[in-house]
This record gives sequence, C-alpha cells and structure tokens, in this order.
Amino acid sequence: MRVDRGIRGCRASQSCWFRRLVVTFVLTAAMTAAVTGSATAAGVGVGVSGGTGPSGGTSPTSRPKPKRKPAARPETRHSTAANNPFATRGMWVWLLSQSDGGNLSALVADAHRYGVTTLYIKSGDGSSTWSQFNSQVVAALHSNGLRVCAWQYVYGVHPVNEAQVGAAAVAAGADCLAIDAESQYEGRYVQAQTYIATLRELIGANFPLALAGFPYVDYHPAFPYSVMLGPGGAQYNAPQMYWADIGTTVDAAYSHTYEFNRLYGRPIYPLGQVFDHPRINQIKRFRSMSRSYGATGVSWWDWQDANLSDWTALSQSVGTLTGFIADPSMATLGIRARGDVVVWAQEHLVSAGQRIAIDGAFGPATQAAVENFQVAHGLPATGLIDQATWQALLRFAPARVRWTQRGKRTVATLASARALPVPKSATLPAKRNEIPGSFGAGLPR
Repeated sequence: MRVDRGIRGCRASQSCWFRRLVVTFVLTAAMTAAVTGSATAAGVGVGVSGGTGPSGGTSPTSRPKPKRKPAARPETRHSTAANNPFATRGMWVWLLSQSDGGNLSALVADAHRYGVTTLYIKSGDGSSTWSQFNSQVVAALHSNGLRVCAWQYVYGVHPVNEAQVGAAAVAAGADCLAIDAESQYEGRYVQAQTYIATLRELIGANFPLALAGFPYVDYHPAFPYSVMLGPGGAQYNAPQMYWADIGTTVDAAYSHTYEFNRLYGRPIYPLGQVFDHPRINQIKRFRSMSRSYGATGVSWWDWQDANLSDWTALSQSVGTLTGFIADPSMATLGIRARGDVVVWAQEHLVSAGQRIAIDGAFGPATQAAVENFQVAHGLPATGLIDQATWQALLRFAPARVRWTQRGKRTVATLASARALPVPKSATLPAKRNEIPGSFGAGLPR
C-alpha cells in the first residue's frame, strides 16, 4: 500500500526518529478522535472506556484478546457471486481521519456519488488492532448501504496474534477480510501456515478472505503464495497492480499479473492505483481491461490520496475495449525453474501420483514426473509445464502438507497431511520489489 509522503525524505537519523514519533502520536490521536466524532455524528453509540469499540475499543498499539470461534458465522451471506463483497467497486482507506476528514456522512455521500459500494478500512497492523475499525463505524456504513471489508498488514513475526487481529475485525461486523502481506512474509512458510490455520479456526472456513499482495509472483520466489492461496487459505486474490508505480503500462501489468496468478486458481480482483494521480485515460483503461480479463470487481488505493480527477475517472462510464483480446497464457515452467510456483506444481504432481520432493526446485526428478504425467494424460511428453499441462494438473487438488522448521514447533494441521521441511526455494531473494516500500505498513513515516 502507499506510505504518507509528509516526511518521505527523512532518513535514519535521531532527528528523523523524533519526527516520526511525533507524527505517529499526532496521527494516532487524530485518527481516534476523528472516528469517534464521525461515529457520533452519524448517530452511532460510542464506548466510554478509552476507545471507539463496543467496550471502549483498542488503540493502534494494543493486542486483541484471543477470541473463540463464534457460534454462527455470517459466511452464508456470501454464498453466491451476487453477494460477494469483492465483486464490486471498492476503495481502500488507510487512515480514516484523512479520508473526508473521518466524517462518515461525507464518506457515505462520496461513496454513493462515485459508485463505490465496498470500503476497505484498515483494521490492524501486525499484532495491533486499529480503533478506527469498530462495530459502530461498521454499523453506520452498513445502515447506509455500504459493505465494509477490513484489511490488516501482516509481518509473520507473531502469526497467531495477527490471526486474532483479523478475527477481531470480523467480530466487529466486517463483510470480508483482506490480507496485506508483502516482503516481510517472504520465506515464512511455517508462519503463513500458522496464521492461516489460526485465522480460519477463528472466523470459519467460508468467511470471504482475500490476499492483497505482490502482483508479479515470479519476482517473489520465496513468498508463500501456495499457503496464502492454497487449501483453507484466501478464496480470493486481489493483487496490487499499481502499474504507474511499477513503471509499466496498464496492459503489461494485467498480462504479467494474470500469467502467474491464474496458476493458483482463485478469482482475481485487480487492485489499481489512484495515488500519485496517473493519467485519467490510464485509470479508465484499467477499468475496461478488468472486464476483458473477466474480473467482476475492482478496488483502488487509496481514498486519502484521490483527488477530484481520480474520483471522476474511476466512476465515469467506460465501455468494453474494442478489438482487444486478453492474454490467456499461463506461465510455462521447465528445468531449473525455482520458487513457489514450482512448489505449487509439485504439490499437484504429488496428488496426481508422482513421487517427488516438494522443494521448489524444478530438477531432473520433477521433469521426469512431468513427462510421466503428460504421457498418462495424453499430452506431448515435453517435460515442460505449459498451459495444457497446467490445465490437466490443476484438476487435481494440491497435496496437503504441513511445513516445519528445525528447532521450531511443528504446525498443527490435518492428521493426514505430510510433514515436510520448508522448501529450499523459501531462501531465494526477491528479483525486484515492483511496488517499492511497504505500502500500508504501520503509521505514516
């Protein structure tokens, strides 16, 4: 996500540390005050024991208490595509106090004016809940016909606590939850599995969950996409396709993102940018292209950075691109390929009956397994996982595994799951960070 630019040029000096501390204190206080005031203005009751939650809430630095799984979950509301909160026009809110000044009435009016039906509001950072996301604010937005999706920035340092933060937002009435996991989760397979397993235990197996991460999977071979988007993980994929920040075109961003993200078999809901104010025709093309690629919903980062031109561009009517055909390709894997996409392929090969290691390295054994699979399914035995091979392979469910690390406690999962060491590819460095900085992490720096 996008960092505030107020002190962007500040580096790691003592004076900069003090400036960050002051900004953090002021913004935290302003955020809580603005949300409390706007909730009251909207006719919402506010707790009086130190915050804005139903029992006084929590500050952005507090840790939620562990919660038991509720007796009844709201997932039945999202059992059909028509009720899918991700299949809408959405806008992301980082700091509510800096989005229409935290005034809920103004927020609602602008959402209706520009056709936004889902608000993605930050609800937590690491092990800390954010008081701007609470049941009163959610209820006020619901009463005005808006859906509210919580989003949390996660680091993988305390995955159980992060899962509890996510569950706290669901308990506050969120219609969906988005996971903003970026570079901090690279290589952390065990932590990702702990986070996902704990979160699902708390919120239920069917509650709408999306991963909002790096769009270019091949740039991040150590990121555990196969866990976050795998069995029991997020049902939806909302890659951060910030074409202008990446330094590419809208067309190239779509082609590259879909080529690799299709492999994980989750519906893709593009997350575009209005920060830094890209050209209006680019914003409109991003919207039109989403239709060409079959996306039924698009969201935008972010409310506090959008100006009138941005709002107009994302709400004006756009047609279908004439003469444009979406790139239908899926990434081809071959000998010497490495990374999580290889892990994903190996998990499917194992399910298909091939006896190979799941290590994220496409070596001779994996190549032989691919050839055997191709012969068994009437495909040319090339040893390459091309589009036809992927399509046959993805008919099999991925093997259920539990990742372990020496000296660490084993992750609890299904008794039938295979215990495996973290794949070797988990140590690979990122090729490039296509969205510079940890956008959305912590408070503005």
